[in-house]
Amino acid sequence: MEGYIEIRWHGRAQQGVVTAAKLLGETGLFEGKYVQAFPEFGPERMGAPVKAYNRLSDEQIKMHCQVTAPSVVLIVDPTLIGMDLAGGMETSGGVTEGALEDGIFIVNTPHAPSEMRKKLELLPTQKVFTVDAAHISIDTIGRLLPNTPMLGALTKVTGIIEFDSLISNFKDNYSKKFSEKILNGNVDAMKRGFEEVKGE
Repeated sequence: MEGYIEIRWHGRAQQGVVTAAKLLGETGLFEGKYVQAFPEFGPERMGAPVKAYNRLSDEQIKMHCQVTAPSVVLIVDPTLIGMDLAGGMETSGGVTEGALEDGIFIVNTPHAPSEMRKKLELLPTQKVFTVDAAHISIDTIGRLLPNTPMLGALTKVTGIIEFDSLISNFKDNYSKKFSEKILNGNVDAMKRGFEEVKGE
């Protein structure tokens, strides 16, 4: 997969995971990259685990399958680490499975990266970053919607897209869908995610 950047998102229904992957793809396209953005749904119920995937490349992407060896993993809902509290089903393999040995993990949590490293049982060569996207979204948007702060954190940590491109693309594509208050709240959420993400 040389030349590709592959990203896997883990969250739950109604957290905006699919929208975040779509927005990342749109921004990559805006920057002239080749992109893919697609979801994978489990049971169709509120709170059900959801995965979404991205591929970004400077060259044409010929693969059309799930991302099984991501270089970046975003964990939008930290309850998916370890035991699934809702169903008692082991899911930890799901969030770390297949990640590259030098992969990057970004976790929505108020806890320190060192604590999340232990909880995820990461390799020494893997990096972990944390951002309290849940708190940021409540402060800026007025509801629990951690997807846009996670996007801000992603741009800071990886640089795979430019932060200014993310903001411009979001404003261009969503100004008719959202009120000015919601639009500005999401922009503020992205900015805070960018500024507040922490690494070891």
